[in-house]
Amino acid sequence: MYDLSGRVVLVTGAGRGIGRAIALRLSAEGASVAIVDLDPATAETVAAEIDQSGGRAIAIAADVTRADAIERMRDESIAALGPIDILVNNAGINIVKPFLDLSENEWDRLFGINIRSYWLTARAIAPAMIARGRGGKIINAASRAGKTPSKLSPTGAYATTKHAVIGFTRALAFELAPHKINVNCYCPGVVDTAMWDLIDREMAQRNQVDLGATRARAVAEIPLGRIQTPEDVANLVAFLASAESDYMTGQAINITGGSEIH
Repeated sequence: MYDLSGRVVLVTGAGRGIGRAIALRLSAEGASVAIVDLDPATAETVAAEIDQSGGRAIAIAADVTRADAIERMRDESIAALGPIDILVNNAGINIVKPFLDLSENEWDRLFGINIRSYWLTARAIAPAMIARGRGGKIINAASRAGKTPSKLSPTGAYATTKHAVIGFTRALAFELAPHKINVNCYCPGVVDTAMWDLIDREMAQRNQVDLGATRARAVAEIPLGRIQTPEDVANLVAFLASAESDYMTGQAINITGGSEIH
């Protein structure tokens, strides 16, 4: 267990899936958590789960592609919970299409949510971390696809955004290291979430195969022999959020059951 008592965490995309698991785990470690999601109902549900378990949380509905919404999100979080110590940029989407079939709007939407929002959020929150002089943690959601694009599905544009997240993480780590702010990212594999449900449905239609066939093929390639749970990812994020990782920065850490090893 990691002691995050007295720490304030803001998690984007926290209304479901990996983000929800991260929020619940960090709350269990003693942190106060700002639950940010585009869907206010899911954010409220997760915040209520934390409140009912004896934790402290606030739900914030925000479009993280907009700088004004991010500034409002930051201000609401600070007003309710206090200064932000840990930022988890987890919001993300996928579009299952070959590069040549993507529209400009689809390309821009992928980049707007999967990487531009991470820059906007870090830009809004890091200056206060610097001013406080106590350091901090910025933790970004990358992916196995940010190292090796998928052979099973046409998600190259998503992979491109996740390569960008890894590059952003490394560069920001250098910039913020003098201020004792650690910047790392986590690289999950095949996670049992709505995103993989989407990939499986799209590939079933595209290839005229049974629903579940693409997921089964992907899981069959995992050396540890099972699909990943959101809680598996949350376990790693809890470590990255804690003092135990204070000497780690600029890292893109695989958590893939062995399907990615570099």
